[in-house]
Amino acid sequence: MEAEKKRFDYPSCDVSLSRFGEGQVESAFGCEIDYAMLSKIYASSQEETRYSPAECVGCETKRITGNPDPEHISTSYVERQNLTMRMQMRRFTRLTNGFSKKVENHAYAVALYTMHYNFCRIHKTLRVTPAMEAGVTDHVWTIEEMLDRVGL
Repeated sequence: MEAEKKRFDYPSCDVSLSRFGEGQVESAFGCEIDYAMLSKIYASSQEETRYSPAECVGCETKRITGNPDPEHISTSYVERQNLTMRMQMRRFTRLTNGFSKKVENHAYAVALYTMHYNFCRIHKTLRVTPAMEAGVTDHVWTIEEMLDRVGL
């Protein structure tokens, strides 16, 4: 129980906000991670418009570190997570009143969203929270419990 009461640290705003690339994954997660990059290849078209991307004609995978399973190299999970986050958190939408103007406030909002998503929200497919499924906790956290654990 004592381990569950530890204070969770928010991400530092000094961290580079650029996309993960070579070297950044190792510095963030260490060398004991299986990580590969999938790049989509698009056909160039003169008919491309602002809202419709070019047709994807292939994919290229590249092992970055560790020993990733080639059958599980996919962008589906991260794209779904990004869509879920953007739909549930309007701070990512530039022309709304919830848009974060300060990177520090944005980092705090993302940290709270992530804690809620993983510890407080029961997912329909899992029928438990992701933290419970991973064995990190044994119960669904309340909002009050989450805020108490992060020191707010």
